[in-house]
Amino acid sequence: MAAQNLYEELARQLTAVGTVKRGLARNLPPDCPAGPTAVLHLLRRHGELRMSRLAELLAIDMSVTSRHVAHAAERGWIARAPDPLDKRSRLLRLTPSGERLLAEISRRYVDTLAAALQDWSDEEVGQLNSLLIRLRADFGDCRSRGPLPATRTAPA
Repeated sequence: MAAQNLYEELARQLTAVGTVKRGLARNLPPDCPAGPTAVLHLLRRHGELRMSRLAELLAIDMSVTSRHVAHAAERGWIARAPDPLDKRSRLLRLTPSGERLLAEISRRYVDTLAAALQDWSDEEVGQLNSLLIRLRADFGDCRSRGPLPATRTAPA
């Protein structure tokens, strides 16, 4: 197990990843903020989804999910159709327009990353990818175990 100070530094660095995410978000098309973009990515990855499942995957409140979906639907990036198994529900799916938008977003992200990491070797980029994949998988494992117990500090 790594030393406590390494975990503290890792926590600081992961917090700073927000800077990278904001840099990438600046390259999104003006009418497609990060929330609707996440909706589109999930629909591409998972196919048709109910709103409740989408909210679960996004890990956000249903009302926020609904706003993201409405934004994307108004622009023709997703379509809503009745769920044949439950007529009260709707299935959401990506449209060809949404696919084209995701292709554009992907191109912008790749160009931005390539410019920012131009001094990195292919091996370094590969190592970063591998470590991020591992970190994400380990956090998936942590979610299934539930929250960590609260730590208490001794009174001063």
